[in-house]
Amino acid sequence: MYLHELKIGNVKLENNIILAPMAGITDLPFRLICKEYGAGAVCTEMVSSKALMYGDEKTKLLLNTNGEKRPIIVQIFGSSIEAMKAAAKIVEEKADIIDINMGCPAPKVTKNGDGSKLLLNIEHGAKIAEEVVKVVKKPVTVKIRKGWDGKNIVYEELGKRLEAVGVSAITLHRKDKRRIL
Repeated sequence: MYLHELKIGNVKLENNIILAPMAGITDLPFRLICKEYGAGAVCTEMVSSKALMYGDEKTKLLLNTNGEKRPIIVQIFGSSIEAMKAAAKIVEEKADIIDINMGCPAPKVTKNGDGSKLLLNIEHGAKIAEEVVKVVKKPVTVKIRKGWDGKNIVYEELGKRLEAVGVSAITLHRKDKRRIL
């Protein structure tokens, strides 16, 4: 692997090292350290679109970017088109890039149809991305998995649909490896 500049939409990153969003880990102090040590971009913990839409104070704390060097990626998750559009508009002022989570397999996320559960309905997942792209001026990216399980491998078809609706980049989460396509 080698370092090189990377452009996502209209956002230029100094290099291709991007801190992945990790619940309970990628808080502001950790992101500041990662930027200090050369990350090309950092990402917030994933934030719930419904919690943002309803003004949840604890969720707003996850969006603290005070003193943070740009670019900043904010990751949102949800399965409601209206909540995802609202959340994208809310985070747009803090984010240089808005990332949609369609890859989290945690039961507390998937039980509501969010995260990787969207891989079982790729039409709906693509529609969410399309609507988010329409309402924001910032580049939109999406994190996905190969599929819901070994019988439902959808990354190629979903990736083509996401590209068609204007997503600027797709991160494929494969086992323990992540790769930007």
